[in-house]
Amino acid sequence: MCIRRMCCHIPLIIFKLKEDRMKTLVYVLLTSYAIIACKPATDKSIAAYKDEIIKTEKEFEAAAKTEGLASAFSRYADETAVISRGGRLIKGKDSIRVFYEKTSGDVHLTWTPDFVDVSESGDMGYTHGRYLYEATDSTGKPVQSRGIFHTVWKRQSDGSWRFVWD
Repeated sequence: MCIRRMCCHIPLIIFKLKEDRMKTLVYVLLTSYAIIACKPATDKSIAAYKDEIIKTEKEFEAAAKTEGLASAFSRYADETAVISRGGRLIKGKDSIRVFYEKTSGDVHLTWTPDFVDVSESGDMGYTHGRYLYEATDSTGKPVQSRGIFHTVWKRQSDGSWRFVWD
């Protein structure tokens, strides 16, 4: 139970007790429990979460190369993911897959995260870095686009990471 919820109950529990010593003891015990129960992730686990996200980014990029963009983006997207492409938002895992299925021609996308951070609770993280998009247009002319990406990652119930924003 988180400290906010726990602290709301502490005064009610203490009020019902009659002896001052007992009230103090219960207050100290419950407050200690609330603080320990809500202890944020340690630095070691933060580092581990960052490593997991970087590993997921690398696997995502490798899948984009080998399986294609539609498959990779669909596989690494949370059900509620949103991507911003061409000045519009594409919402939901299925819509993202359909968007990339419509991408025709020889398309290559590579990226490298330069930075990763994760919340103290270990349930959300983000990366940013540089990308290179290479394609061939309808006339056969090579097209290249470079830029900066920003991805927000959410830890799933099975412990894996899926993006919610790209």
